[in-house]
This record gives sequence, structure tokens and C-alpha cells, in this order.
Amino acid sequence: MFRHWHRLREKRLLERHRIDEALWRHTLRDLPLLRDLSAAEDERLRHLTTLFLARKRFEPVLGLQLDQPMRLLIAVQACLPILNLDGEWDRDWRTVIVYPGEFIRPRSEVDAAGVMHEWSEVLSGESWDRGPLVLSWADVEASGHGEGYNVVIHEMAHKLDALNGETDGLPPLHPDMRVSDWTRVFRAAFEKLVSAVERDQPQPLDPYAAESPAEFFAVISEAFFETPGLVKAFYPPVYSLLVEFYRQDPATRLASRT
Repeated sequence: MFRHWHRLREKRLLERHRIDEALWRHTLRDLPLLRDLSAAEDERLRHLTTLFLARKRFEPVLGLQLDQPMRLLIAVQACLPILNLDGEWDRDWRTVIVYPGEFIRPRSEVDAAGVMHEWSEVLSGESWDRGPLVLSWADVEASGHGEGYNVVIHEMAHKLDALNGETDGLPPLHPDMRVSDWTRVFRAAFEKLVSAVERDQPQPLDPYAAESPAEFFAVISEAFFETPGLVKAFYPPVYSLLVEFYRQDPATRLASRT
């Protein structure tokens, strides 16, 4: 009975919030990372994006005006990482806050000596635990162009990471995946990146990935969808695990469609 009610409610949402065909096609054409989807993937992504738009509350701030194309641009990129994941992986939050550009967050921390340190941090995106997804619209516009940068996917990766508790670079894995394999491969890749960044050696990833295992997972998730060939070439074991986790193979998809 519950499943029947759930399907009926979902069907009504899909009908009520149907995305205009011309707008959908235009959005996909404008985002290189979405041009190589199969027909089945296109249909599934549209389904998820429609539900995202129906269930999430968008809150523009500081005078920003968010129209339907802008909401769609955010939603479709947010849904790409969960395209082939079972269940409602975005179930525990419902608000998307959008600033016109980068925003400032006050930070504070008590060190080992008990001294309070306070500073301000300039951000392009933020993911609150069980809270809103916060984005800079300027950075959303700069995302999705196949250049390795995607603030929406970055923050969605943090959301997925946090589903099993602490945001630590270890999202809830599928039953056929082993935590020990993930931990070993990601730790080795992260430590290698940290060492390279400390030596000021050029890297295919944004050096911000060396900040923590959580940021490494978020940054390499961006690159996995934006520049999959680079991730596969420089981090093959990590790429293989991301293929298993996201249940997508962007490098093969790109190569086959090309």
C-alpha cells in the first residue's frame, strides 16, 4: 500500500513539475559533461531532476533573482552523481541557498593550548550536515564545462559523504564494496597528493583536494565527471572505485559517444 501511494505521489509530482522539452535540451547542450548521456540516462536524469526541483526549496539571497533555467542548471548537476544510485540519496535535506557570488563565513577554532582563533573564509559552496546546500551562482555558471571544476558536484559529494555520519571521505558504500579497499586506495592517493603539493609539483587535481580526505573525495568527484580521462590516467585505482560507487563510467561514456 505504501509503495503504491509513493509511486502515485511521485507520478503527480512529475506531471505537475514537468520540465519544458526545449529548456531541457538547451540545458543539456550547454553542459559538455551532459552531452554524452545515452537515451536511457537522459530519461533517468530528467526524472531525478524533476523530482529535485519539486522537492527542494530554492532560496536566493542578496537580491539574486533565480528563474527556472537557473534552478534547472543547479538541479541537473546535483542529480548527475546520484543518477544510478538506489534510493533517495538526497532525502535528508531540502533547501538550496544561492548567493550571487562567493560568500564569507566566519570561522573559529580552539587550539591545543585552549586559545580561540577566529577568521573569515571566502567560499564558493558549502554543505551543511542535514542542512542546506549553499552555492555561489557565479561558480554554478563556471561549472559543467569539462574543465574539472564543478561546485554543485563538489557539494553533492559532501552530502553523500555525510550520509553515514562524519564527512571524512568515506561515503556509505554499496554492499558489494569493501571499506578496507576504499580506505587503502584513497589514503594512498591522498597522501601522494599531499606530498606533491608540499613539494609544489604540478598536479591534475585542484590542490585544495590536499586539505583533507573529505575534500579529496569531493574534488576528485568533480574531476571524475568533468575530466574523467585525467582521473583514470593519474589515479586508476581511485577511478575504478568511483565507477563502482557512482555506478557510472564517464570516461568510457565519453569515448563511446565520441
